[in-house]
Amino acid sequence: MDTIASLFSFITWPVSWVIVQFHKVYGAIFGPDTGWAWGLSIVSLVVLIRICLIPLFVKQIKSTRNMQALQPKMKAIQERYKSDKQRQSEEMMKLYKETGTNPLSSCLPILAQSPFFFALYHVLSNIASGKEIGVMNQALVDSARQAHIFGAPIAAKFMDSPEKVEALNASLTDVRIVTAIMIIMMSASQFFTQRQLMMKNVDLSVKTPYMQQQKMLMYIFPVIFAVMGINFPVGVLVYWLTTNVWTMGQQMYVINQNPTPGSKAQDAYLQRLLKSITHHGEVRGRRRKSVVKVVVAKGSDRNENERRFFGGLAKAGFAAQADGTVIKGDTIAAEAEGGAAAKRQQPKRQTKAQRQAAAAQPTMAKDTDEVSEHVAEKASPSLEKKSQGPAKTGATDVTAAKDEAQGDKPARPSRANSGNSRQQGKTGQRKGQQRPKHPSSKK
Repeated sequence: MDTIASLFSFITWPVSWVIVQFHKVYGAIFGPDTGWAWGLSIVSLVVLIRICLIPLFVKQIKSTRNMQALQPKMKAIQERYKSDKQRQSEEMMKLYKETGTNPLSSCLPILAQSPFFFALYHVLSNIASGKEIGVMNQALVDSARQAHIFGAPIAAKFMDSPEKVEALNASLTDVRIVTAIMIIMMSASQFFTQRQLMMKNVDLSVKTPYMQQQKMLMYIFPVIFAVMGINFPVGVLVYWLTTNVWTMGQQMYVINQNPTPGSKAQDAYLQRLLKSITHHGEVRGRRRKSVVKVVVAKGSDRNENERRFFGGLAKAGFAAQADGTVIKGDTIAAEAEGGAAAKRQQPKRQTKAQRQAAAAQPTMAKDTDEVSEHVAEKASPSLEKKSQGPAKTGATDVTAAKDEAQGDKPARPSRANSGNSRQQGKTGQRKGQQRPKHPSSKK
């Protein structure tokens, strides 16, 4: 580690100068030889570096999202040119050039921060040895050696010998307890930062090897930092813990305000936006209007979260416009409510047995009516004959003969009688009115 840190010795002067300037401010408040003054100086150094790295962080976010969007195309290229590695590399570079994506952009913040990290490590190593470094003279070095953070000197390490720790006016137990707690916190913050990125801000609809790699890094990075942490001075642990906390907070803000399309974070954001529009009746904020504008412009390419958002707007009686605003209309709400009511009033699907029973009921009723009609017609001539007596029979025959002479056709038998006749014909017994014979036929 000392060999690597010596490679960045050229930047130790600006790093030591920044620490000294912050120490002057905090030393006037807490005292020049206190751990608060030197510890807060290191924390302020981290904050200053991370503020300067915000543009690189924005490029990292854009690059990460572009890489996620390109994963399906990259996978297709790998499958297509599986046996030709050179052509595969050429097609990958062509894809990066066409989309303006740089795979190394996702590592820019870490790469840009590494020189400051190793320069600080070099400064603290010289403080532990009692040597002047950068703009820090011997008086400042002695003051830093006396600074303790919760009983541990800022230049002490977990693996230091008892003699070296005693030279810094501290106990080995205090040093190891403080460094162990800081290493655990540093690894836990690294794990939580990577986990919230994977669980909330990744498009779950696209399954690619890139996601598997990120998931592996979620478990590998904390272990690496834990192993390396036992060789870091307390001041470096303060630096790395601070930068992890900064990264975690910065990432939480990005996930909350500018989530990846298709992720759980986007769904949560759109639901909050829907609630705000429903409550206020408008889209508040220029950034929110730009989000609605982008979603409207997607058209049929909207993902599931965005379609759910538009469905919620329609139910609430709103319609999104191309400029990012919304309009409220009674017809929109009425159509949404009418569609929901019609959907609720749809009858339940009947089983096969229920459909067969329903189809059999009209047939049974029809057969019952025909039987009743037949019985009534059969009983009617008997009653007539009984009431009119023999005297009516002759008149009836005369009337029938007269109708036949005039050419009137006999009345068409009823449906019940015809059905009954067919049934009786099968049994060989024909009853009821007979069809008159033709005059030329033999009797």
